[in-house]
Amino acid sequence: MKTCMSKIWQLALIGGYLTLFMTTGFANGAVKYDYRERYEADVKTILASRLGMKAMVEFVGTHPGMISSAEPKGSYYQLDREQRMLVWQAWQNFLDHVHFFDIMGYMYVEVYTNEVSKANKEDPFLAAFACFLAQYRFAMDYIEKMEKNPNMHVILNEAIPEFGIAEGSYSKLKFRFLNVLRGAEFARLNVLYHSYKKDVANPLQAAVEEDIAKIWEAGKGKGPTLTLKNAVKVVEDMGFTVWFPVQKGVSEMMGNIKVWRPGITLISMEQIEQLKKQLRPGDILLQRREWYATNVGIPGFWTHAALYIGTPEERGRFFDDPLVRKWFLENGGVQGTIDSLLEEKYPNEYRLSVLLQEQEHAPRVIEAIAEGVSFTTLEHSASADSIAVLRPDLPLRSVAQAIIKAFHYSGRPYDFNFDFRTDSELVCSELIYKAYEGDKEFKGLSLPLSEVLDRPLLSPNEIAVLFDAEYGKVGQQFKLVAFLDGNEKLQKAAPANVEKFRKTWKRSKWHIWFQEKAGND
Repeated sequence: MKTCMSKIWQLALIGGYLTLFMTTGFANGAVKYDYRERYEADVKTILASRLGMKAMVEFVGTHPGMISSAEPKGSYYQLDREQRMLVWQAWQNFLDHVHFFDIMGYMYVEVYTNEVSKANKEDPFLAAFACFLAQYRFAMDYIEKMEKNPNMHVILNEAIPEFGIAEGSYSKLKFRFLNVLRGAEFARLNVLYHSYKKDVANPLQAAVEEDIAKIWEAGKGKGPTLTLKNAVKVVEDMGFTVWFPVQKGVSEMMGNIKVWRPGITLISMEQIEQLKKQLRPGDILLQRREWYATNVGIPGFWTHAALYIGTPEERGRFFDDPLVRKWFLENGGVQGTIDSLLEEKYPNEYRLSVLLQEQEHAPRVIEAIAEGVSFTTLEHSASADSIAVLRPDLPLRSVAQAIIKAFHYSGRPYDFNFDFRTDSELVCSELIYKAYEGDKEFKGLSLPLSEVLDRPLLSPNEIAVLFDAEYGKVGQQFKLVAFLDGNEKLQKAAPANVEKFRKTWKRSKWHIWFQEKAGND
């Protein structure tokens, strides 16, 4: 069971850590990208996220005690907090995939609608249809499993503030997908699909064919007979599909915001330049990017964490302390600097850490991203929609040790299995956790792990939770250095205070759908 669970958890997150909006480069703040390259990247993401949704259905179907028709009615109330947390985590993860396909599907419906030529409509139609089918098929599968235990109807309809899930969400999901209109829509879109279907298969085609077959099988029938002419007419009159019916105000939001905005972030390059003046080596960056597949499967508002290491010049100035220089000398730093120590211990990694990158920017950050634990520029890493800078309240030697440890992990693969118990692969917050893990010689940070779907995990959002819990108390571990809060409707990020930051961890991970122009918490 454990091996199976590990594989399911891994697959459930694969879709969450592939970048949704791919770009080919930047030029003077403007993004350049090729539609073909973008489409191919999105196809891969759709397929990966479909696997994630499928795996989450398998997870709830195989996890002991979660689904059991033998459970007596009312036994839900005997579940302890840990068991209920597991049910909620799985529910949130599943809803994340529903929302992801909403976003991707809506985008390609707009592309499809705006194209005049049938030849240009084929690819966006298939992408939108694949999103529609994945939602429809696996929502029905999920509901079927949940209905085997009547107690799940109670627990999934509860309001779960810590996950940003509203009361009655399960009933709304059932209404959305167990609806005769949804079945009729599937039938007419299936007719259109056969008009676009090619002999040379789009990579999405196999998944689409599988999902169509499963949906027909679930319906135990062939549905209404439609001609191509009628199907096109219905789509023209009623639209491709009703996206976001569960969320209040989302349709209006999606109509006003071009959700794909590839390479365009709410934090400006001018703001990033200002951040450089505030940052010190050892600072922790919490980041949030909207409209990204990276938000699927990650609990909470803050979805990424990175470690600011600065340039060799910055490190030299920051660690210019007699006792710290003495420690560097004793441990192999022949010049009494952290850089001479890093170059001695990790020569290959050090060369990468000082190699200029895009537009001749110097690396200043180390972070675990899809490519692995990498040195990146601040211009790249901080190109986000919201960012918070936290400074650990630790002695200089402890901060130096954290940076040295981070170099030790450079080049290791990204941990799609999210297992903090291993060092061979790392996830973003795992790098922070292990870099700042204390030992007998050095004081570190106390960062408590939690269980998420049977995995010990420290999410970036939990670092914000910890800051809020400790703020103003003896033993507070972090100072807030800067907070740039993005507002989707205003299309910009603005500086915000510590009180506003303290509330961010409570936000729904899809909070931008409910933002007012003036901003909210």
